[in-house]
Amino acid sequence: MPTAAKEQPPARPDSAAADALLRRIAAGDQAAFAELFDEFAPRVYRRILAVLRDRSQSEEVMQEVFLEVWQQAARFEPSRGTVAGWILTRAHARAVDRVRSAEADRARDTRFGLRDFEPGYDSVTEAVELRLESERVIRALGQLSELQREALVLAFVGDLTHVEVAERLRLPLGTVKSRIHDGLRQMRRMLEEPL
Repeated sequence: MPTAAKEQPPARPDSAAADALLRRIAAGDQAAFAELFDEFAPRVYRRILAVLRDRSQSEEVMQEVFLEVWQQAARFEPSRGTVAGWILTRAHARAVDRVRSAEADRARDTRFGLRDFEPGYDSVTEAVELRLESERVIRALGQLSELQREALVLAFVGDLTHVEVAERLRLPLGTVKSRIHDGLRQMRRMLEEPL
């Protein structure tokens, strides 16, 4: 039974042939550029697409890469690597640059969008509501015992810990915790009552 011949991938130019193409491109040879493009475009596109995951952006970046190859061909140094490595490294770097640029654009848009965001409220109404709520809290505080009020004010207005309140009032910590807890419970009940 005859065996089917395996399809071989297209032959890639050896390093010397690719170097020769690049030297011709550096001299302005458009035919050499077309040959190099035909040879490397599929690999370059796959490399870029692997990073960007977007076909149209990958095509744009591939064009940028080959434009850069055309413009920078004279700077290629064979002693530093192969033509394929040089081109594919440029392709990867350009793709990563595109991702970073897109992320920076999104971050900037978010930052500016939040800064320019106009809240949908009436500042006068908010100020009045805040003042009314503050007056309710002050009235509720006034209805607490002096001991509860003192502990709450030190804890919440003075921003002291329970331990610091106990030291300031020279009371046991458990007593201070009870006063604060009882005072908060009474205030919550008073503030939940309708106006």
